[in-house]
Amino acid sequence: MKIRVRIKRKNLEEPLLPLPAYKRKGDSGMDLRSAAPTFTLAPGKRTRVPCGFAFQIPEGYEGQLRPRSGCADDGLIVVQATIDRNYRGEVGIQLKNHGEKPVTIERGDRIAQVIFAPVAEAELEEVTELEPSERGEDGYGSTGRK
Repeated sequence: MKIRVRIKRKNLEEPLLPLPAYKRKGDSGMDLRSAAPTFTLAPGKRTRVPCGFAFQIPEGYEGQLRPRSGCADDGLIVVQATIDRNYRGEVGIQLKNHGEKPVTIERGDRIAQVIFAPVAEAELEEVTELEPSERGEDGYGSTGRK
């Protein structure tokens, strides 16, 4: 299934960065690049990195910002986030260096990915009781480690 997502460049600094793209046919996410000048992120520190563009996402969809597995090798963690369909500002990625060494990010480096996914709009119905389930109210870790 394909959807049409409009994109507008917010950073026109030369050389222009490539637009987000799928690296390989069949990939789920499009790679996002840093539009910031080269910087170094110290261990334990976090920063917001601009990507240089804005999306117009169609009704019924959202953009999900996710990590790239290759960045995890360097200790970089992407704080997952949602791009709502009505947001028109520049996309930014929250990066945290969870590793033990400083990590240098250069302009144009692939730092995250975006996945466009359908969104169901919920209509809440307040009740006094919920139907029972096999799990019931057992919470986090209730199934054990094995």
